[in-house]
Amino acid sequence: MSIRSDVNLLGRTLGQVLKEQEGEAFFELVERTRALVREVRAGGSDAELRAMLAGLSGPDAGNLARAFTWYFQLVNLAEEYERVRVLAAAGGVRPQSLAQAMQELRAQGLTAEEVEALLSRLDLGLTFTAHPTEMRRRTVRRHLEQVARAIPTLSDGGVDGPEAAGIAAHVEALWRTPELRRLKPTVLDEVKGGLTYVSSIAQALPALQRDLHAAFREVFGRDTAATLPLSFSSWMGGDRDGNPFVTPQATRETLALHGERAREVLLGLIRQAFADLSQEDEGEEAYREELQSLFDAVRDGQTLDLVGRLEALHERLLADGQRRTAEQLLSPLLTVARVFGQHLVSLDVREHSAQTGAAVAELLRASGVEADYAALPEHAKQELLIRELRSRRPLWPAGEALPDTLETAVGPIREVRDAVRRAGPRAFGRYVISMAESVSDVLEPLILAREVGLRILPVPLFETLDDLQRAPQVVWELLSLPEYRAVLGDDVQEIMLGYSDSNKDTGFLAANWALHEAQRQISDVCRRAGVRWRFFHGRGTSIGRGGGPASRAILGQPAGTIDAGLRITEQGEALADKYSHPVLARRNLEQALYGLLLSAARPAGELNPAWTDAMTRAAASSARAYRALVDDPAFLPFFEHVTPIHEIARLNIASRPVRRPGAPTLGNLRAIPWVMSWTQNRANLPGWYGLCEGIQEIGVETAREMYAAWPFFRTVLDNAQMSLAKSDPLIFDEYLRLLPEGDAHPLATHLKDAYARTVALVQDVVGAELMANEPRLKESISLRNPYIDPIHRIQVELLRRSRGKDGGLDEFERPLLLSIQGIAAGVRNTG
Repeated sequence: MSIRSDVNLLGRTLGQVLKEQEGEAFFELVERTRALVREVRAGGSDAELRAMLAGLSGPDAGNLARAFTWYFQLVNLAEEYERVRVLAAAGGVRPQSLAQAMQELRAQGLTAEEVEALLSRLDLGLTFTAHPTEMRRRTVRRHLEQVARAIPTLSDGGVDGPEAAGIAAHVEALWRTPELRRLKPTVLDEVKGGLTYVSSIAQALPALQRDLHAAFREVFGRDTAATLPLSFSSWMGGDRDGNPFVTPQATRETLALHGERAREVLLGLIRQAFADLSQEDEGEEAYREELQSLFDAVRDGQTLDLVGRLEALHERLLADGQRRTAEQLLSPLLTVARVFGQHLVSLDVREHSAQTGAAVAELLRASGVEADYAALPEHAKQELLIRELRSRRPLWPAGEALPDTLETAVGPIREVRDAVRRAGPRAFGRYVISMAESVSDVLEPLILAREVGLRILPVPLFETLDDLQRAPQVVWELLSLPEYRAVLGDDVQEIMLGYSDSNKDTGFLAANWALHEAQRQISDVCRRAGVRWRFFHGRGTSIGRGGGPASRAILGQPAGTIDAGLRITEQGEALADKYSHPVLARRNLEQALYGLLLSAARPAGELNPAWTDAMTRAAASSARAYRALVDDPAFLPFFEHVTPIHEIARLNIASRPVRRPGAPTLGNLRAIPWVMSWTQNRANLPGWYGLCEGIQEIGVETAREMYAAWPFFRTVLDNAQMSLAKSDPLIFDEYLRLLPEGDAHPLATHLKDAYARTVALVQDVVGAELMANEPRLKESISLRNPYIDPIHRIQVELLRRSRGKDGGLDEFERPLLLSIQGIAAGVRNTG
């Protein structure tokens, strides 16, 4: 079987289910729609298609959108299995593998000892977040997982073959299963959804550890004790920024789930090791006694040195001449224990700086220290906070209940403190401060943590353009404080960089350059201060939010800016795309580690000043063009007409509101729905707008030189190519019809022209058509377009109807939301 035959069989299975469940007439409607859309794509008239869609009832329109949505859900599974099939069949050294990383490091002149030192100082921290980009219900995902498991068993027996019967049953069940959530998911729903992928990752880790040892041995001619520089953390259940549902109780329940899931994973592996380590010594089982003791302790939730005891057992095996047993039969348990431990993932707490500031102000006021902390200038705030940090006394009377406003701020810290006592220090990660603008923003959480007796390490999150430009100075001032350095000690200073808000604030190119320069300058600050550092990249799945292949993004980091490793957010459908299968998990993790090792080994050096000057000018020119667009008084009404932003706000896809508090403006609209809106209409504006003006400022010849020799610039343009390739002017034209003026609107004309100019200029710089360097992805996009088209056209028709009458959104809510979900499935990048 091939991917084409898999897709064909899955499509015919869906067709058969549609005939049986909805009747021959509906099946013919689906087929006729498909044929008409293909004719339009080929340049034919769309009059018949428009007339047909205009005559559909709301339920029929919804079902039609559902039919094409399910087609994409099934195609996605086939594509995932094809990736598994290709990876399993691949021989030799895979590109972007640990084997290739070792070869390239040796070619750069690194010795075995230097590579081991590199591995020991690095950590790739992958952080699961619950952003609203995974739109499928868990019930739906379970059915799809069953279909995915059956795909490898397919033969040429067709839809009636025995292997296809199970698939048909799940497709039949899916057709009658509601795709849409009736209620917004709770925080615990999001946590459970994110932890779904732990099993696949746990299965991938031992193979990845063996890959590392085998690659090192092959290249350097000796064994190594190096372990995977890999860790996992989560924001789900700890991310309070703008989410009132992340209460102390939700955090407590999240940490309990982490402990339960860790026990499940570890106990299964201990059982397997117990079964495998059957050797006897003088009639006694040599190793099972220790494994039984570990099993009992983990089962009972005892705190223990799990890794230390397993490493001691590993050494015993080696000393007893049982090397193969140690490496093949015990190492899977040891590897997973090192990465997941009894904590599973480290839970971060995140809060907006305004909220931590308000909580500290109340604490200081209630304790009589300062009546109006919020009104103090920055220097006075710092002086007061430093005085408090010198003291160990809590501000709130011991044993006295906190008022609700303080409990919401202090409670989550108390919960992670208790989890640390149960499962060890890695149960808690870091305290992330959103919209950090000043030193006091970073110091304030330390005061809150002191109230419950927990040492925390604060992570400033710099998000807007102004914040990114100010970040090096803020970090320098922070690291210059002896009181703060006493808290940090020898630990790594993390600095988080926000891709989403910086892009929404200043546009694609300017945001990328601001992030590049912030990293270079902050790295210099940490180097001068004698502090180890690690950047935490808040990336989304879409190009407009820092998305794109992880290895490419990591390789595009400025040279000399990776010290103690990297942290990266893994959001929404990226979890399913990367970790739904152990083979995919192994591949994605090895690619990310490849990028990390190569990028970290690249020494800091002086950039070509002509290039940095060109980028500075290009960023300024690009930002002016972007701000001129979004600041145009006509832009917000235009945006609300040509995107389904209001409808997305009704979609129960996340526990977090789509806007931050305050009157609705473009400014307080969250970056995820902002990007998702432009994905739905296929304009993909956040992933390319302003780039044309930037390249024009640089000049084509210089831009070609930069693309050929500068990894950062190549990454920027390659990501822009992907965003431009996934854009579709033909579809965007349909959404422009929702404007009273149609495509005669000045901004409509402007954006269409800007897109055409940007495509032409990017192709001129890279010397090829869009995505010529990624032919498989290019083919996938072209094959998907004809099947996404019907959903787009249905959505536009429903938007026209719902907006044309009072209460229209209530009447057409379900089919509209189905269309949003269908487009997300087809495009595979929702936010």
